[in-house]
Amino acid sequence: MKYNCDLISDLLPLYKDDICSEASRKIVEEHLAECPDCKKILNSLNDNTIDEQIVKEKDEVIGSQAKFFKRKSAFAGSIIALIFAIPILVCLIVNLATGAGLTWFFIVLAGILVAASLIVVPLMVPDNKMLITMGSFTASVILLLGIICIYAHGNWFPVAASSTLFGLTMCFAPFIVYRRPVNALIKNHKGLAIMCAYTATFVLMMTCIGLYVGIKSFLPMAFAVAMPLVGIAWAVFAIVRYLRFNAAVKTGLSITAIGILSGVLSLLANNAVVSDRATGVVVTSYSSLPLMLSIGGVGILIAGIGFLYGMFKGGKKNESK
Repeated sequence: MKYNCDLISDLLPLYKDDICSEASRKIVEEHLAECPDCKKILNSLNDNTIDEQIVKEKDEVIGSQAKFFKRKSAFAGSIIALIFAIPILVCLIVNLATGAGLTWFFIVLAGILVAASLIVVPLMVPDNKMLITMGSFTASVILLLGIICIYAHGNWFPVAASSTLFGLTMCFAPFIVYRRPVNALIKNHKGLAIMCAYTATFVLMMTCIGLYVGIKSFLPMAFAVAMPLVGIAWAVFAIVRYLRFNAAVKTGLSITAIGILSGVLSLLANNAVVSDRATGVVVTSYSSLPLMLSIGGVGILIAGIGFLYGMFKGGKKNESK
């Protein structure tokens, strides 16, 4: 044999992974044609049985440990649920013993459910813990508000429930969109989904408040003042998320949008159209127009500077390339 087996055995891993040079490959193949020992070593390197067995055993160990911790979590959740059941049972007995009937018992039960949604649910649920915990917490809080409203003989539940839903959406939506089922559904539209959730719950809250107040002019006035604010949020979101400009241009355009929409909001909020009761003449007030134009002008100036800077920087990069 022309080459030493020790030399060939050093080259065999490179030969197996097809990362050796063409000259080394020819040397190894010539040697393998004459040396059965080195050929046996190559066959052992190509045998992935041991690697597959190791991977299989690793998966089995991880799976068994996961099942073990799930059983432990379920057991701990069951114990905590039994502990929560003790005050519920005590309240039930006291409520019946005092002859009060099942009155405030349901309020206590709903309050315990709120606590259980944050403690028991994460331990008992095997998958999607955060998503289900947030959903169960929201449902339990709204249930508690409904029970309190019923026993207080009130009619404020839609206002309280919609306001609570809007507040919890503000807190939970950025986390929910990254959970596995929701993430797979909305994909790369997480920001849009969050903005839609914020807008929908806000409109629901304003509608419930308007219906609760019962004044016909309240709802149009409230939406006239509130929707420009929603428009500002949507405009800034669209500029930042979807426009393909540098940060300075986006900042300038955002300032422009805020200035214009803030001016519109100011005109609406500060009685832009004032009715002169004495003459019956409608007088239009443009007191906020200079401020609106100045803010918009500053934004346009910043956007223009940013656009020119982006063009200059892009030209420099092209020249360097």
